[in-house]
Amino acid sequence: MNDQQCDIGLIGLAVMGENLALNMESKGFRVCVHNRTPERVHAFLQGRAQGKNFTGATTLETLVDALSTPRKIILLVKAGQAVDELIDRLAPLLSPGDILIDGGNSLYTDTIRRTRQVESQGLLYVGSGVSGGEEGALLGPSLMPGGSPAAWPHIRPIFQAICARTPDGEPCCDWMGEDGAGHFVKMIHNGIEYGDMQIICETYDLMKRGLGLSNAEMAAVFAQWNAGELDSYLVEITRDILGYKDEQGEAVVDLILDAAGQKGTGKWTLLAALDEGTPLTLIGEAVFARCLSSAKEERVAASQQLDAHVEPISADRARVLDDLRQALYAAKIISYAQGYQLMRATAQTRHWNLNFGGIALTWRGGCIIRSAFLGDIKRAFDRDAGLVNLLLDPFFKEQVETRQAAWRRVVVAAVEAGIPVPCLSASLAYWDGYRSARLPANLLQAQRDYFGAHTYERIDRPRGEFFHTNWTGRGGSTTSQTYSK
Repeated sequence: MNDQQCDIGLIGLAVMGENLALNMESKGFRVCVHNRTPERVHAFLQGRAQGKNFTGATTLETLVDALSTPRKIILLVKAGQAVDELIDRLAPLLSPGDILIDGGNSLYTDTIRRTRQVESQGLLYVGSGVSGGEEGALLGPSLMPGGSPAAWPHIRPIFQAICARTPDGEPCCDWMGEDGAGHFVKMIHNGIEYGDMQIICETYDLMKRGLGLSNAEMAAVFAQWNAGELDSYLVEITRDILGYKDEQGEAVVDLILDAAGQKGTGKWTLLAALDEGTPLTLIGEAVFARCLSSAKEERVAASQQLDAHVEPISADRARVLDDLRQALYAAKIISYAQGYQLMRATAQTRHWNLNFGGIALTWRGGCIIRSAFLGDIKRAFDRDAGLVNLLLDPFFKEQVETRQAAWRRVVVAAVEAGIPVPCLSASLAYWDGYRSARLPANLLQAQRDYFGAHTYERIDRPRGEFFHTNWTGRGGSTTSQTYSK
């Protein structure tokens, strides 16, 4: 081992760890790397890291000894038990003020627990979202750190050196907040990613099965869209995927089994929304769409027994494509509006001071949901830091209102054709619900009171007063106060 002390340590030389280590070294930092299997360390040092400013450590003890103080160690291991076990092994080797950084996709409530645990031992803890995949880790990811505030001044020079930059040169990394805030923001990012991907896939399905477009024609449409308001990483790669052919000239996308996988962050986002009572309908439908897709064999069997006919969309092709563009953009706004609503609700519950405009800036580059659209979100919160819902910002209000006719035509066309659009339709339903001064929940409350004496509020009395009706004449005056709210 080289006697020169290292600026930072990194544990876990899988794809993300290896590329993040190379990124840090390229920015002038000396990195000490360790992996559970020493062979991986040797292979890295003799391969991609050869001749570069790295130190290898075959044990945790040698890793700790190689670091300058306060020691900074990034953990890039599988979320869950592996993180807890590594913390338990590292903590006794460290000194007060040393910093542990979990750069994996950990559940934010685990990060809250770990921050308290590590701080109780005199150490500092950071849970940081890292987005951008393999290429982002190497060339500049979006970084979302949160945890022990005292850690930020020490890790900031490294994090803001290696992160992506906006077109204006601003770093796509800022401090998110206390304990689990960083991993929570990354979870919301992933939930929005689920929604963005699904509405793009629904649009693709309508083009393919509804309009009968070829892959080349669809690739051209997405290329055109990517030059306008839908400019984004996901639209860009959709263009590339649709235009890609293998060595035999086959379109690879057509050879891929239509059974989607997921690693759980979308489900976590949905569970967090249920905990907060926040309507996350678009992202919820995106999660369930993946679940339905995974039942491939069952769907194939059902298609042989149920009418699987799809009625081609007969309207003018150019008009339908323009409607699809507008519907995709409107639904995208809803996805972000709902994601920001959940962040706002959880920040209030957890007493986090989230910088919503800063989060949009952090997502402008490096991450999977990066898009020009995020600059509009940043400007919305610059106009009103206390904005309750993106749909109430003048810019986004106008964008949705001017597109809703096209959006409705798309949903109607999909229903008539027999092509499922769970997210495009759920987002429209949310828009219609959010702008409704009165919803049919009055009847629902009457039903609950009828069968369970759950009580209800009245429009002619102040909020917070609850009433019960003896609907049948056989009930008493006892009510179930547990369900009043």
